[in-house]
Amino acid sequence: MSNSRHTTDVIVIGAGPVGLFAVFECGMVRLRCHVVDALDAVGGQCTALYPEKPIYDIPGYPRINAADLVHNLQAQAAPFHPVYHLGQRVERLERTADGWRATTSRGVEIEAKAVIVAAGVGAFGPNRPPLAGIEAYEGRSVFYYVTRREDFRDKRVVIAGGGDSAVDWVLSLQEVAARVMVVHRRARFRAAPESEARLKALAAAGSIDLVVPYQLHALEGQGGKLDAVIVATLDGETRRLEADALLPFFGLSMELGPIATWDLDLDRDLIVVDPATCATSADGIYAIGDIVSYPGKLKLILCGFSEAAMAARAIYARVHPQTPLHFEYSTTSGVPNL
Repeated sequence: MSNSRHTTDVIVIGAGPVGLFAVFECGMVRLRCHVVDALDAVGGQCTALYPEKPIYDIPGYPRINAADLVHNLQAQAAPFHPVYHLGQRVERLERTADGWRATTSRGVEIEAKAVIVAAGVGAFGPNRPPLAGIEAYEGRSVFYYVTRREDFRDKRVVIAGGGDSAVDWVLSLQEVAARVMVVHRRARFRAAPESEARLKALAAAGSIDLVVPYQLHALEGQGGKLDAVIVATLDGETRRLEADALLPFFGLSMELGPIATWDLDLDRDLIVVDPATCATSADGIYAIGDIVSYPGKLKLILCGFSEAAMAARAIYARVHPQTPLHFEYSTTSGVPNL
């Protein structure tokens, strides 16, 4: 537990793509940022859920992998020397004489004149299957996210689930794994029709094993090393799948977490903001990205980027009320030194 204290211009809550770009936009108007995120690495869902999946709607990039986008955004923010507080979340937000104090789950206190909430979908984590002793395998043989598909090269992999994430990783990992076995409780999947068609074509060709209608029943192994996954039908018929890794994809559990206690106006678990400034109902707190609501809001990364720029300029007036901000294009101003 840390008891360190910090003072800065802006506290950014969330280190996903939109939070990282908020650091850049704040830096462009000479505002310093501290960034807090519950994950151990920057990038949000792009890092935790689909780092190797392509994104097609980032301006100037016909196609870019999520991990590369995060790397570029972090490099873009780097000249402004943001301070990252990772692996912890903001538990309390308290008003101060001229702003806000955030206290994290590790006891870090950060004071600033403004706060930007860029928390995406809020706190999220995997829906874990109810398997006895699964905790001993997590992070060693059982994984809820894939960050590098090379980690599964030449391994026997069981993938459980029937949604897009499960099917997408079947299609990807079958190219590198020794064998991919797909466990689902029914023959019909919830993935995109084209993806489901590719999945069943691979099964028909013998390239993967389609284990239906089964569901996860038990794990065999010791010391965190998986030997087999036991699956069962609803009638109790069991089957043993020799495996090196299990990837259960049963969706995410998402909640606002402590944000719900900050007395912000909410609309169905989304933070209501002024679309011109991204200001919330609490003076000095702004929100951007997928966590916000306003008429016409689109949940796209590029819209979050625009919101970051508007919030940064609104915050400048709060931090420097005596110094008007003269709008400049980056081609003219360059990247300022902080």
